[in-house]
Amino acid sequence: MVYWRWLWRFVDWMMAALLLAMIVLVFTNVVLRYGFSSGLRPSVELSRLGLVWVVMLGAAVVLRRSEHLAVTEFSEVLFPKLVPFLRRLAYLVILVAVLMLFWGAFRQMNANWNNISQLTGLPSALFYLAGVVSAVLMTVIAAVRVFFPDALDFDEERGGNH
Repeated sequence: MVYWRWLWRFVDWMMAALLLAMIVLVFTNVVLRYGFSSGLRPSVELSRLGLVWVVMLGAAVVLRRSEHLAVTEFSEVLFPKLVPFLRRLAYLVILVAVLMLFWGAFRQMNANWNNISQLTGLPSALFYLAGVVSAVLMTVIAAVRVFFPDALDFDEERGGNH
């Protein structure tokens, strides 16, 4: 479990670093464009790549924390005894969806390794790699929660289960 916490701490730090890099790139580009009539051409593509990674990693973080959008009022009021089954069913649906995400992103990633950007020199497969990494993380979360719904709810920042 310690490695699992380290992984999520690393993901949080990676998202923060990407967000900071995006802010610096965009701000610098704006200042250079309007102040000095020049700019950083790769900044647009790099900030877009950073945004894709932040969104995809953020989706996995939100799923792990059970903070994703969910409408549970009806099921909890009308079918309180079925709530554990419905949660498992929801995670099974999530598992199928993220496996489809993995399959599609993996195929696109492999197809685009040789497609190199003119501006950055980076392969466009890095956009799809974000989907692959996120799908792997979400697959583990959803698969564990199908069988053990509260297994991954420990959040050390909050001091226990939430």
